[in-house]
Amino acid sequence: MIERLAKSPLIAALVVLLAGLAGAGATLLWQGRAPALGEQAKLERVVHDYILDHPEILPQAMRRLEDRRNGATIAASHADIYSPIGSAWAGNPKGDVTIVEYFDYNCGFCRASLPTIDALLKADPGVKIVYRELPVLSDASKVAARYSIVAARAGKFAAFHQAMYAGGPISQQSIDAAVAAAKLPPAQVKAALDDPSLDAEIDRNYAIAKQLGMTGTPSWVIGDHVTSSALPLDELKQQIADARAKARG
Repeated sequence: MIERLAKSPLIAALVVLLAGLAGAGATLLWQGRAPALGEQAKLERVVHDYILDHPEILPQAMRRLEDRRNGATIAASHADIYSPIGSAWAGNPKGDVTIVEYFDYNCGFCRASLPTIDALLKADPGVKIVYRELPVLSDASKVAARYSIVAARAGKFAAFHQAMYAGGPISQQSIDAAVAAAKLPPAQVKAALDDPSLDAEIDRNYAIAKQLGMTGTPSWVIGDHVTSSALPLDELKQQIADARAKARG
């Protein structure tokens, strides 16, 4: 039983939270050494009673465990997550917190997040946002993502990005309109679309999204925390505050 408890992600996370409360028995469990039967029973009763009295710690414990796992992945792929492609970023280039949005141009929730992001950047001058294409909703999404990378490399990401979302569902017509709005030379764009590194960039985003357990768009990386959901302004601010607090230690 002790081995099963020690290997359970939920119990492992709870042990971290309850170590101070459970004392030596929790330490023994975390180390994989079985305490005496009397200590084991006391430990199980402490965990049982504490969970019943404080059920809110369950999502907190799971979030902490997920953040630890994601933190390792984020650290290993830091440049592929946080270093923008060309001009695919906004806010303070030297901000103390960088958030990353993984988006799809066919995603209505991503479109709805535009004013929230604008409000965030106005309210918090210490934030930088990096945009990464995650075209998961349709084949047309991937076509638009390739154009988006071309625009970012040409320094025209912001204008293209805004025009794509203003243009409604993706079509070649809406893409061409966004190219025109961004004042990108069509011939230059056409030549750039032959670059195989466009698909390589998107494939990296797919791989990282899978590793981080992203379930859709928009998805956000803020510090070591990953969220797949449209976030209201207050929640974005809170996650940024949490990231700052962790960075300060």
